[in-house]
Amino acid sequence: MAGTIVLAGGDEFRVGCEQMDCEVMRASGKDPASVIIIPTAAVTGPAKAANDGVTHFAALGGAASQLMVLEASHANDAGFIAPVSTADVVYFTGGSPDHLLATLRGSTLLQLLTEGLERGLVLGGSSAGAMVMGSVMRRPSSGGWVEGLGIALGIGVLPHHERRNPSDVASELRETAPAETVYLGIDARTAVIGGPDNWVASGFGKVTVYRDGNFGVYSHGDRLPCGF
Repeated sequence: MAGTIVLAGGDEFRVGCEQMDCEVMRASGKDPASVIIIPTAAVTGPAKAANDGVTHFAALGGAASQLMVLEASHANDAGFIAPVSTADVVYFTGGSPDHLLATLRGSTLLQLLTEGLERGLVLGGSSAGAMVMGSVMRRPSSGGWVEGLGIALGIGVLPHHERRNPSDVASELRETAPAETVYLGIDARTAVIGGPDNWVASGFGKVTVYRDGNFGVYSHGDRLPCGF
């Protein structure tokens, strides 16, 4: 995979995200980077979510635009989603992970994103946008685990992790979560940027890495342990 994955913990496009999101655009190697905001998960306010993202990345120097993929028919409309093929950065907002996962799974858009990663695309998501990228995803509605999109292989994303006690989370994961998976507890306004064996923490808060019942905590600029 030649591209870069961005897994953010939530509160996207707000004060405190500036340094992190400048790093997201720099990862593309383009200046200005062409950034597309996709608000599929923001089921209660997609227009605001998209506008917030465009305003935020434009203020940081990006060439930002929005792509209003709101349902499966949009995600499978080759003409509608064509701008993704030439984007430098594609960023999914937070919201409903269930809706986002159902919209993307098996879609033409997912195929374009996978092909984009091979050509060097930076593919990012915040909260729900990050959750769906893992191999497994915890459903907020039931607390159960389902198969994710597998873009970030072997990973499960736990967003808004600043609200949680790591010792409690480690105990919960030992009891309920699929084994042989690394879980990333990512605070709001914080991200993990990179790819397999090359993940770096970035942003305002902390990243907690859970594996085999143990955990470690990392801050901005820290490289996560290779292979976790």
